[in-house]
Amino acid sequence: QVQLVESGGGSVQAGGSLRLSCAASGYTLTRRCMGWFRQAPGDEREGVAAIATGSGSTYYADSVKGRFTISKDNAKNTLYLQMNSLKPEDTAMYYCAASAADSYYCPGRPLSGKIYHYWGQGTQVTVSS
Repeated sequence: QVQLVESGGGSVQAGGSLRLSCAASGYTLTRRCMGWFRQAPGDEREGVAAIATGSGSTYYADSVKGRFTISKDNAKNTLYLQMNSLKPEDTAMYYCAASAADSYYCPGRPLSGKIYHYWGQGTQVTVSS
């Protein structure tokens, strides 16, 4: 079965960096839409970043542009989210997600969770001031 396992979360000081990893099994990252989402208590789920693994196109929420970078390693079948200049408002549970359909591009709205079929269990990121 398809599994997505996140790792790399933790507690850091504001201004610090973390790299989240999402290891996929039973699933190939090529020609897929992959995304990172986050949700803090009391807040709506927010699409943070997405990548079309076929075309290479990336998408970012305005709140993280210039600070976060989404990438993939096909050899390791792993998705990454490099997070720099972390702020307390970045504190949330972070989830990776993958589309079910084969597509060269991310269809529709890639920062919307609706196009994703597979979800990981999440990894907690806590940023202190």
